[in-house]
Amino acid sequence: MVDKQATVIRAMFNSIAWRYDFANHLLSLGVDRLWRKRLVRRLSRHFSGDIPQILDVCCGTGDLALELSALGPVFGADFAHFMLLRALQKGRSRSSPSYPLHWVETDALALPFPAGRFDLVSAAFGIRNFASLEEGIRELARVLRPGGVLAVLEFSMPRGILFPALYRFYFRNILPRIGGLVTGNEAAYRYLPASVHLFSSPAEIRALLQRFGLTPLSVESWTGGIAACYLAQKDSPPAKPA
Repeated sequence: MVDKQATVIRAMFNSIAWRYDFANHLLSLGVDRLWRKRLVRRLSRHFSGDIPQILDVCCGTGDLALELSALGPVFGADFAHFMLLRALQKGRSRSSPSYPLHWVETDALALPFPAGRFDLVSAAFGIRNFASLEEGIRELARVLRPGGVLAVLEFSMPRGILFPALYRFYFRNILPRIGGLVTGNEAAYRYLPASVHLFSSPAEIRALLQRFGLTPLSVESWTGGIAACYLAQKDSPPAKPA
């Protein structure tokens, strides 16, 4: 059983914040960096010539928010205090010119922003941790302006025979031990494969996006199926009769 109560998830991420980046890059062999850069390239083409107002939820230590700040002003939101402290440190030390970054400690299921505030809302490897995926998608859609884009990166389980079998063995048996050695919290890295295994399928995610007025633009499987990228656009309200 995976416990997704906010207090449990917050405590888990706060406990590993000090070694979170090192563990991520080690366990993914640096591929997590490539995924974020690839997503930003996709989005830069979509917003070519525009300066979007951006919200990055479940921002963690700020890696995606920092990449996105090349496109426009970014609010990075997370409810884990120590993860945000790491994001703040990294934001202060960045050397490349970019748009302003703001950090907000808040739950993604109750965002402190008005409806239609953002042109782009993103989430990298966070929505599977929502206590309620339905409530989370509804809230992300709420703060997105009509015509705006939702971008989600999330882990998935590859399909097939040989590679999926090898990956599952690594994911369930080796990754938790290495993650535990690096961070001191093996339970957090046993939660990771369990949460991915229980996460909704791409078809279910597409249906949920559509339920809350988001039209899927693309669903891509990356790196042999161990990550998925979802892009969706918020529908414009119907025109009022003259």
